[in-house]
Amino acid sequence: MSTPKISVRDVQKVFPVGKEPFVALGGVSLDIADNEFVTVVGPSGCGKSTLLNILAGLEQPTGGAALVDGKPVTGPGPERGVIFQQYALFPWLTVRENVEFGMRTAKVPKGERRERAEHFIRLVGLEQFADALPKTLSGGMKQRCAIARAYAVNPSILLMDEPFGALDALTRVRLQEQLLETWSKERRTVMFITHDVDEAVFLANRVVVMAARPGRIAEVIDVDLPYPRDEDMRLSPEFGALRNRVWHAVYHQRQIKEPAK
Repeated sequence: MSTPKISVRDVQKVFPVGKEPFVALGGVSLDIADNEFVTVVGPSGCGKSTLLNILAGLEQPTGGAALVDGKPVTGPGPERGVIFQQYALFPWLTVRENVEFGMRTAKVPKGERRERAEHFIRLVGLEQFADALPKTLSGGMKQRCAIARAYAVNPSILLMDEPFGALDALTRVRLQEQLLETWSKERRTVMFITHDVDEAVFLANRVVVMAARPGRIAEVIDVDLPYPRDEDMRLSPEFGALRNRVWHAVYHQRQIKEPAK
């Protein structure tokens, strides 16, 4: 049996909050295969972003282990690209320069750097804006630039924390389709955090539903819908049935009762 690309083993995370500790993650275990697209959905406070930050190496677990290719995550690494809701582009750099930035830091030769940047700029449909500054771009275009920058450093894993959360509904739908088109051409292992049930089902091979207090996995739901996916897919009975199942798993959770003291 092959080693999972990402493996989370009984991960716990406790934050000190005043006199009482806050249990953000209460023992999470999950395997994600190479090139799998997994979405994570759940109510606020269920630890979705905390789990992503641990896999990114930005937080350390209080207990348990997070592994990538069988090796413990001890900090950030070039094999893991992270995309947040905030675009995090350098405002003084053009689209091309932003996409090249990570490769420049990694000392990729100039010719290769330019070639790879142009490839991913075309892939996300920004070739006409390669010399534009971020202030001239729409929110969706900025996020596409961030995705191109993440892909350009050739990570094997993309960790995405609600990257479309601040966008209007139409732009969000278009970027979901754009992301799947890019993923189909440039496969990566993707863990995608969202609050949106439709988005979770539309993108994923599997939907991980989390619950809060403490943060834990409530259910993992297979999405047996074929790729490529489009607007017609969203209107299908199969999509509706999966959406309803995920919705019910998210919004009809029973709280785990604290033991009597």
